[in-house]
Amino acid sequence: MLYSTFYDTASILILAIALDYLVGDPKGWWHPVQGMGWVIASVSQFAFQSAKTPLALRCAGTLLSSGVIVGSGLAGWLLVAIAKHLHPILGTVVASMLLASCFAARSLREAAFDVLSSLKADALDEARFRLSQYVGRDTDRLTEPDILRAVFETVTENATDGVLAPLFYALLGVVLPSVGSVPLALAYKAASTLDSMVGYREAPYTDLGWFSAKTEDALTWVPCRLTVLTIALLSRRPRHVWQLCQRDAPQDPSPNSGWSECAYAAALDVQVGGINWYRGVAKPKPLLGDAVQPITANIIDRALQLTHWSVLLWLTVFLCALGAWQR
Repeated sequence: MLYSTFYDTASILILAIALDYLVGDPKGWWHPVQGMGWVIASVSQFAFQSAKTPLALRCAGTLLSSGVIVGSGLAGWLLVAIAKHLHPILGTVVASMLLASCFAARSLREAAFDVLSSLKADALDEARFRLSQYVGRDTDRLTEPDILRAVFETVTENATDGVLAPLFYALLGVVLPSVGSVPLALAYKAASTLDSMVGYREAPYTDLGWFSAKTEDALTWVPCRLTVLTIALLSRRPRHVWQLCQRDAPQDPSPNSGWSECAYAAALDVQVGGINWYRGVAKPKPLLGDAVQPITANIIDRALQLTHWSVLLWLTVFLCALGAWQR
């Protein structure tokens, strides 16, 4: 294995999750996503200047996506290998810090509370402004229920690609010792970053970002379905959650975000979706879940707690299974 013993593996995973939960991404500190973003932006600019046809842009996008994903994984593997060679404890520390950078549980919680604190203070304009820093939709005319829906959708969509999917690949890396947790988690983080930066259907990214969007969709498919099953189990109404997801989630154009949002909505008896505005253009999203009760700050907090318990459940089950296998 990449880490010689069960205890090394457990300590790295637990420390990484604890670092994300307690520290998160301190402002002013360099983050691997910044490096990924710089490469993506630089190569994208060069591609737009050099590639003059849709086919050329698709080829450039394929090379960009493949290079950033593989390069991020290799960089993570090399850093851990060097640190471990210098000292085993240093290897554990470096691996834990790199792995923690792949998770966004604390960032999601802080972003949600940042907006909710303004709503609690009846500062609607401030809440709209703060929300605009986290979402792509227009926020200048949103009502309080619209803001609460936007926060809930952000928290539940990113629970998969920002928390549980990176954890899935970190756990997968444990059983693939020739690869390792850090390289796989960083590779997935790179795929997610590519999708958020260039994976759009609209111009000018339609062709350049095509491969990135498809790759992220494929890599997120399995962890997303596992997230839905986990939320269904934690809700204590698995059949209800699964039935609503089967009914509503396929209507969403995304093969993953609709399932993630719908699972949380069904578990908490709320409804998401509806009309969103982007640069002044109205874009309807399918309604997911049943509006048994309105979305409130307490509902958003419960959604965050469901993500927290999902992480703990995955980690506990995996480590127990790993410990039993190694005996």
